[in-house]
Amino acid sequence: MRVAVLRERRAAETRVAATPETVKKLIGMGCTVAVEAGAGLSSGIPDAQYAEAGAEVAADPAAALAGAGIVLAVRAPEAAEQALIPRGAILIGTLQADKDAASAYASAGIDACAMELAPRITRAQSMDVLSSQANLAGYRAVVEAAGAFDKAFPMLMTAAGTISAANVFVMGAGVAGLQAIATARRLGGRVSATDVRPAAKEEIKSLGASFVGYEDEESKAAQTAGGYAKQLSANFYAEQAKVVAAHIAKQDIVICTALVQGRKAPTLVTEAMVASMKPGSVIVDIAADAGGNVAVTKPGEETLTANGVKVLGFTNWPGRIPAAASALYARNLLTFLTTFWDKEAKKPAMPAEDDIVKGVTLTRGGAVVHPSLASA
Repeated sequence: MRVAVLRERRAAETRVAATPETVKKLIGMGCTVAVEAGAGLSSGIPDAQYAEAGAEVAADPAAALAGAGIVLAVRAPEAAEQALIPRGAILIGTLQADKDAASAYASAGIDACAMELAPRITRAQSMDVLSSQANLAGYRAVVEAAGAFDKAFPMLMTAAGTISAANVFVMGAGVAGLQAIATARRLGGRVSATDVRPAAKEEIKSLGASFVGYEDEESKAAQTAGGYAKQLSANFYAEQAKVVAAHIAKQDIVICTALVQGRKAPTLVTEAMVASMKPGSVIVDIAADAGGNVAVTKPGEETLTANGVKVLGFTNWPGRIPAAASALYARNLLTFLTTFWDKEAKKPAMPAEDDIVKGVTLTRGGAVVHPSLASA
């Protein structure tokens, strides 16, 4: 079985879908591996390291994809590369496919697996690309905030006087938010956090942060079975906003991480809230890819407001720490393959009835099979 690893061509995508570590393991499973030249350079992996691991370094996408049975990618290949994927090949990546994209995969005879759709179950934890990447995004958000902040994170006592610890407010206590809380605490910040999900309050407190938020009967059912935040009523968000507005005005750094699966990111920080913050304050919006949690966020940009607040709206936050992000992402894909690997046949055996397979498979045998896209 030939495994092809493509160089990512999407704007600002610095990650790669396989590392020398995972290449060696794929070869140990009986595969041959072809890595497109330059695929790992943005993650600090030169072609020579792939060659040392036993991979063929292919000059271009056509050479890498020739005869491939499995294609590993971070993002969905662009049209030119997709046209080169052999019929019957399995494409594995974070594909973010809509009905049109799924139809295109089906027409091309590509069995597409969108790893961002993996169910939140125990068996799938080690292949959960959203969690592995969000963890790093939360860490990087705090590091970027520290770099942009014009004071220190910890309290500093010097002969010239004392500098107070930074007040850090984390909005959203999912995987990214919890890592942001932990990182901000390690740097010495005075940390508080909020989340609408009922389980989040204790998680926030367990990391040494204080909980901020409005609670009522509706908030007790604010979480899906998969662990994601639910969309709540306008009245709840209005009450939550009152509590948050009073708190944000006192903060030095705000880290926004709130996402609702399959929807535009909710706006949690209004223009008025931003205007209430002190000059020199920093807001980091790692939900910028989904529109942003902050009303003034410009996705992909750092902006300075009229009152001197820096808003970091960079996109692809995991890609801002590419070596670590690639290492974890590549292991996620490897785990997915090894879980469904037929050792005797030396190829994947993915039973259609398996919960993980059902969750990630968009197309199979020329048909769109994922329930959310089947009408394509």
